[in-house]
Amino acid sequence: MAPEQARHSNMDVDYVVTYRFSDPEMPDKEQAISQYDKLVQALAGVGLSTEVRNGENHSLLIFVRPESEQNLFAEVYRSRTKDWLHGVRSAAPEKESEISGQNQLLYEAERLRIIYQLITNPVEEGGAGITPQHGDWKHVESIFTLHDEAFNKRWLKEWATKYTLKMEDLDEIRDRLGEKVAFYFAFTQFYFTTLIGIAAFGASAYFLLGFFSPIYAIVNAVVCLVFVEWWRHQEYDLAVRWGVRGVTAIENKRHDFRPEKVFTDPATGEKIAFFPSGKRLTRQLLQVPFALLAAAALGALIAFAFSIEIFMSEIYSGPGQSILVFLPTGILTTIQPLLLGFLSSLASKLNDFENHETDLAHETAYTQKIFILNFITSYLPILLTAFVYVPFATDLVPYLDVFSLTVEPFATDAKETAVPQAGSFKINPGRLRKQVIYFVVTAQIVNQATEILVPYLKRRGFASYKSYKSKKAAQAGTAQTTPASPTAADPPEEQEFLQRVRNEAELDKYEVTDDLREMVVQYGYLSLFSCVWPLTAVSFLVNNWFELRTDAAKICNEVQRPIPWRADSIGPWLDSLGFLTWAGSLTTSALVYMFNGQESIGPGGRPDTIKASGLLLSILASENVYFLARAVVKYAITKIDSPGRSQERAERYLVRKRYLEESRGEQAAKIAPKLVKSFEEKPITRQSLEDEAREASIHGTNPTMRFWARQKGWQESSKYGATLIQRAAMAEGKKAQ
Repeated sequence: MAPEQARHSNMDVDYVVTYRFSDPEMPDKEQAISQYDKLVQALAGVGLSTEVRNGENHSLLIFVRPESEQNLFAEVYRSRTKDWLHGVRSAAPEKESEISGQNQLLYEAERLRIIYQLITNPVEEGGAGITPQHGDWKHVESIFTLHDEAFNKRWLKEWATKYTLKMEDLDEIRDRLGEKVAFYFAFTQFYFTTLIGIAAFGASAYFLLGFFSPIYAIVNAVVCLVFVEWWRHQEYDLAVRWGVRGVTAIENKRHDFRPEKVFTDPATGEKIAFFPSGKRLTRQLLQVPFALLAAAALGALIAFAFSIEIFMSEIYSGPGQSILVFLPTGILTTIQPLLLGFLSSLASKLNDFENHETDLAHETAYTQKIFILNFITSYLPILLTAFVYVPFATDLVPYLDVFSLTVEPFATDAKETAVPQAGSFKINPGRLRKQVIYFVVTAQIVNQATEILVPYLKRRGFASYKSYKSKKAAQAGTAQTTPASPTAADPPEEQEFLQRVRNEAELDKYEVTDDLREMVVQYGYLSLFSCVWPLTAVSFLVNNWFELRTDAAKICNEVQRPIPWRADSIGPWLDSLGFLTWAGSLTTSALVYMFNGQESIGPGGRPDTIKASGLLLSILASENVYFLARAVVKYAITKIDSPGRSQERAERYLVRKRYLEESRGEQAAKIAPKLVKSFEEKPITRQSLEDEAREASIHGTNPTMRFWARQKGWQESSKYGATLIQRAAMAEGKKAQ
């Protein structure tokens, strides 16, 4: 194979297993060889062929593919049979020989998923039981599949010239990267399409209706509600189209699940790992103190930074004010990530402590905990401005004099740090709007740049460090004492390919949950606060056009190729969307009540201008209207047919029809000989009558038997019926005469 061909080829490799043979936990060479031998034997034991090459930093790259295509087809047949038994497939799968003859029906993501499960599934389920960095496989660093460079280049080139994505584009993502990633792109594309309408209306409202418009608020709330419910409808269609409807019923057991006991089912003889649901529920109740702790810790930090920002920007006027105003930002950017890291780690440990049995239940529980943290960090600053600063600023600002002591060394006059007396402070009327604009425009741009630049700079920095380290060693004359370069033993025709593999081995794993979280948090700004600035949807529309393409570029260049997992929805994030839509109905009604008609100043820092009864009434009324509207929208959508539902009905009908036709065919095959057999009429004689009488006397008869013995076969029934018709006709003729 020529070098150019090798560079663009994956050498028929399905997966690469990275084995780290030198680390503090395994300094013994014999132990490293023993563990490696066990690894290779485990792979061979499930019908996988291996090739090994040298890796970076005391590691081996083990290349894996099925030993034969027949082994793969057998696994495909078992996987599809399991789908059929769980109701994912409407019909029984093709036999192994039929799958072999129709290899084009085995799409790439399905092939890679089945091979990955063959590597990682427990031994009792037919897999090799290899779990990276867990149990006996702590030194298996990772298992990843290689990028298809030709597809990646074509993918990025095509999307760069498209305004919107078609269903065929999503189908190709599903075929290459699996349903879970395809659902993310389908959701983001659907969200992008929805934003077109509300962005156009928001732009009109910005110029014609102004801020905090009740009309815009109602339209935005309805659009958000219809968006969530229609996406639920779309998920169903996509799941049917991609053949994964109900696939969550086939739940993978967690490798880290710790059963309290294992017992044998007396009915089936199956061994069942059991953990009491009541005990798990008790552990899950710890989510309540966790949520309170997260709210208290993050809330206190954000409120502290918020107070400093108010003091520095609206009270302090001394030297360095233009610099000190960035102090709250410095506090949040340094302390908040540390606090979030601690709380995320605590959430992960709490999730592990709950001991969920399946991967889906574990992921759902963790997503709920992370959503709490995201909700606080993303929306609390705006909520503080809207519902604390604007109504109560005149009463609360005097308490900020505690910060005066901090800036006294910088002040040249006492007036520069003087805190206004209660009732005399004037709020900044544009503060709320500017804060919303920051989160929906500036923060989105920063996040987009960070998402692209950080992985790139990290990758380039790591490469530069390795190059510097090699040059330093060469200059110090330590080349003879350092290990040989991992590329030293590479065959010439494999050098470029192996270098690409080593580069991909150093990349981070792709987590589609992170991208879904980003979109859901963004949607929250639209649902909760877009009435403050109606151009919110316009900003998100522009951002998400780039988001789709930068996410594609990130998958192609900055992370390892995703394992093509299946899914039939976006998972627990759909519940988060529903919660944000409900919360949006509350915040929007409150904001419109407080600010509409007051030139965007609202209460102006004076709580006595707010009628608590009117505010509560508007919130309760909005919530009830929301629930009523949701019921109407859900009912209306269920009455709308769709391609997915039509396809599902057609598949079920064809299955029923096939089984009924097969059943009728078998019965017809048994009856047909009797129908086509010629009837040889036997004359009725005295002997035949005596034989029938003798037979009846031997076996005995009753009225039912004699009733069915009058005529022998369909021919006699036909002949006797014709005789009765003739007799009746003759009788009628005589009456007429």
